[in-house]
Amino acid sequence: MTLHCDIVTQDKLLYSGEVDAVIAPSTEGQIGILSDHTPLVTTLDIGVLLVRKDGEEEVFTIAGGVLEVSGNIVTVLADVGERLDEIDLERAEAAKERAETLLREGPSIGTDAYLQIQAALRRSQLRMNAVRRYRRKKRMPVSPREES
Repeated sequence: MTLHCDIVTQDKLLYSGEVDAVIAPSTEGQIGILSDHTPLVTTLDIGVLLVRKDGEEEVFTIAGGVLEVSGNIVTVLADVGERLDEIDLERAEAAKERAETLLREGPSIGTDAYLQIQAALRRSQLRMNAVRRYRRKKRMPVSPREES
């Protein structure tokens, strides 16, 4: 049996389809959702979200949001998210450098601005790490040992 999964950001639908499993970064730790999962609502952290279908993976980066499981439907409402294929590594590296430069200015930029820059730095690091880890092995079959 499969799950239906929708991954949505504030401005677009990232994914909609039948999947075998969803692996997401909740604020309580990494969680895996299979068919017939107990109903659940959890907050999401910054991290990599995977959807598995027929031994292949689709990879997304997300930053915050909510995941709901109801029946065999998984709905991810991500504050920020993108497909691995959409990530521009050069742009992520430039954003990281800009954020690091601004953070070196320290408290003079104001607390709110400082926190926003820290969040931007975390998102750019997430994008870079996801590309480096998953882009080479994208859509590689999952071994039976990994599925159990």
